This record gives sequence, C-alpha cells and structure tokens, in this order.
Amino acid sequence: MKLNRIDISKVLFLDIETVPMVASYQEMTDKFKVLWDKKAAYLIKDEETPESIFQRAGIYAEFGKIVCISVGFVNGKDDKRELRIKSFAEDDEKKLLSDFSELLNRYYNKSDSRLCGHNGKEFDFPYIARRMLVNGLPIPDILDLTGKKPWEIQHLDTMELWKFGDYKHFTSLNLLAAIFDIPSPKDDIDGSQVAGVYYGEKNLDRIVTYCEKDVKTLINVFMRYRGEPILD
Repeated sequence: MKLNRIDISKVLFLDIETVPMVASYQEMTDKFKVLWDKKAAYLIKDEETPESIFQRAGIYAEFGKIVCISVGFVNGKDDKRELRIKSFAEDDEKKLLSDFSELLNRYYNKSDSRLCGHNGKEFDFPYIARRMLVNGLPIPDILDLTGKKPWEIQHLDTMELWKFGDYKHFTSLNLLAAIFDIPSPKDDIDGSQVAGVYYGEKNLDRIVTYCEKDVKTLINVFMRYRGEPILD
C-alpha cells in the first residue's frame, strides 16, 4: 500500500529507551554474570572484557529493561494536522508496560491500526514483547506475531522503508533527519549515554525528553516519505 494512502491517524509512532538490568556488572547475580559472560564472548574486541562492555547490555531484552516508551499521534488533515506526544516512563518496568498495553488494547486493536518505529521491527517491537513476557504480561494483539501471515502484520519501519529492498543498508534516524532537513533529535544525549543518565544522574526526565524528540523526528521522516511537510 502507498504510504500516502495510509490513514495516519491510525498509526502509533513510538520509540523506546533501554538500560542494563542493573547499574553495573558487579550488581548482577552470579547466575546472570555467567550468562552475560557467554553472551559477551561473541561481542568483545581486543582488550575488552564482559565487565567493560556491560553498558551495552541494555540493547538485549534478556539483560536489559525499558525505562521509557514515547508515542506520537497525528490527528487532523492537511494543514490542520496536530502532533501529540505522550510518554510512559517508570523505574517499575511492569507498570510502564502495563500502562502502555492499556493504550494499545484500547485504541490500537483494530485491523487498520499500525505501529511505526525506526528499526522497530528489529528492535523496539520485539524488545517490548519480550519484556512483557518477562514481566508476566499478555502481549497485545498488535505486537503478537504468532500465527500471522506477513501481510497481516501491522508494523511500519522507517529504516526498512528507506532500504528499498537493500537488506545490507543501515541508516540512522539522525542521518535521515539531516537528509530531510529535520531538526536533529541528538542535540543533548544519544542512545549510548542513556544508561549513564539513568543510573548515574538518576535523571529519567532527561531521557523522556530525548525519547520524545526521537518520536517527533520519526513522525517527520514519515511525513517526508509521504511527500508532506513536517509538523511542529
């Protein structure tokens, strides 16, 4: 389906921010230290150690947790479109995911509802689903791919759309923002600094601001894909 034929009011744009399960390698249980050491063996380079790369653990759902999910909605038509952003941010991941599930189940459980993220199919959507299972929560239908045929999956991915079939190609959201002359979302922190801000500064509000900027950029990249002006 052509992007400009999609009812954008039925699309939920989202981005997540994740951190390691604990603040440092030393704080993991012995069981998880052994498991992380095995995982890290495939990741370390040169003088790196499992301990030295532990800050990367947040990108793996088995060793990390979600601290923020920001979502964006676009209402109205043409020059009367309105952009709204809402965030779910908690130290208690189960509460965060439960509140987010309520939103999905209430408003995005229909056949024409869609989720959109940047690299969402590879990262955000499966990460959320895995952490829901870890927290003992049911997976909302729009995230549950079990038994669905490819054309029944209601996910959009701005990185995949940019590939045009080139599966080797990776393009960051920040680079797409530059290409399309959209304000950069990386004017304060970037993803590699989120764990430090969360555990070191204990500044969840700063992470929320960063995540919301990513969602706004995501929406405007999608608007440019549709050949439409960006939104304030």
